[in-house]
Amino acid sequence: KIRIECYHMDLKEMTPFVIYDNECYLCVQFAKFVNFLAKGRLHFVGHYTDVGEKIRENVLDSNALQMFWFIDNNTAYGGRAALGPLFSSILNSTGKNIQKNIAQDSCELGCKSPKAVFFRSASLLTNSKKIKISE
Repeated sequence: KIRIECYHMDLKEMTPFVIYDNECYLCVQFAKFVNFLAKGRLHFVGHYTDVGEKIRENVLDSNALQMFWFIDNNTAYGGRAALGPLFSSILNSTGKNIQKNIAQDSCELGCKSPKAVFFRSASLLTNSKKIKISE
């Protein structure tokens, strides 16, 4: 089992959840939108939090920071590959409200520009990865 030691919990206890760039304005807005659609029933973890760092070290690979991730019980889906499972989970989720707020970003004005929007949107469509999670 993969344990996230800073919170003493198994990864499976958190699933399903989304890992996003909590230092990017656009990514934070995306996470807020997904949280709204999910009605707060998914966990959200920032890439640059203690938990996010532990997940990157134990589950994801060196490309982890290039995309957002959706992780369920068996698989970590990154970027484009995450869209289908994420929205399927949103539509089929019946759990209780667990995530009320998404952490605010610490972005500078540069990440709010049209160029940044294009870059992040293109990154979402071009990056895609699936990683099987072993117990």
